[in-house]
Amino acid sequence: MKWEIEKNLREDPYISQHVHNSIKFYEYPPTDKMEGIYIVIDPLDVPIPSEFADNQPLTNDYLYQVEVWSKNGELNELVAKRVSKVMQEIGFAQGSGVDEYDKSLEVFRDARQYRGKFYDQETIK
Repeated sequence: MKWEIEKNLREDPYISQHVHNSIKFYEYPPTDKMEGIYIVIDPLDVPIPSEFADNQPLTNDYLYQVEVWSKNGELNELVAKRVSKVMQEIGFAQGSGVDEYDKSLEVFRDARQYRGKFYDQETIK
């Protein structure tokens, strides 16, 4: 699922215009020499099987946190909103998050959690 999230974020025209190959998993940007916009995709839990039939799971629940980092607060907010739209288009619902500014590093960070339930394609074949 994380690969599908990355693919959809990269293919979005607005995001690809502002984020140049800086979409990573687990890997945080170098705040001491940050340039541009960075997106970090973090799985917060393993896929959890749910909705069973004949004692087999039909779906998996996923929980991700997607973070947008930059030194430009306005652009950071716009990209984070676009990420939220893309995640909704994929089928995720936005949960809680944090919008913060680190004054000492002059870095903005918008981190939002997304939960989604998707059919397990292997099980339903």
